[in-house]
Amino acid sequence: MGSGDVAAELREKTLRYNRLLKEALDDAKKVPGMDPMLDKVADDFYQMARSYYSDGIHFLEKDDPVNALVCFSYGHAWLDAGVRLGVFTVTKKDLFAA
Repeated sequence: MGSGDVAAELREKTLRYNRLLKEALDDAKKVPGMDPMLDKVADDFYQMARSYYSDGIHFLEKDDPVNALVCFSYGHAWLDAGVRLGVFTVTKKDLFAA
């Protein structure tokens, strides 16, 4: 595999993870009526995911797909953790590991 192939594959994967995190952010909703501590956890997890998404967009704009991919992956992990913990409901279960 040539370096152009690797760069193209990295670019495709980064854009795919960008799209997946955006979809996951749109789909994840806080469970209503949770204990206040879990409600705060849900807020924190969602904010971390949003922050990583924003950072990923920043790195894309700086033509740094490696760090963008890392950010999109970490952001998605925060949402996955929230789904597994039960603080988010989702309709697109195929977007989440839990």
